[in-house]
Amino acid sequence: MNKNNFFTEEQNQKAKFFKALAHPVRVFIIEFISNQSCCYSGDLSNILPISKSTLSQHLKELKNAGLIQGEIKTPKIKYCLNVENWLLAQKLFKNLFKI
Repeated sequence: MNKNNFFTEEQNQKAKFFKALAHPVRVFIIEFISNQSCCYSGDLSNILPISKSTLSQHLKELKNAGLIQGEIKTPKIKYCLNVENWLLAQKLFKNLFKI
């Protein structure tokens, strides 16, 4: 058995979500977006003390994990939470610990 099929799909999905949330900037972005319906990347770049290219990388990580989704509204990109995946993440995280 190789390592690619040793872990379950659920374990891989949990790891993907955790990896995306493993940086305080990305946690801030999620909290910021969740307190409103959506936001534009320019809004975040005005608030966060990081370069636009660094912000872009963080947004890309969250988007690749499926936690946010982006829509191009020229000349900006509008970001919103991906509610379907957040419901999945909530379910997976809830089942993580058997306390």
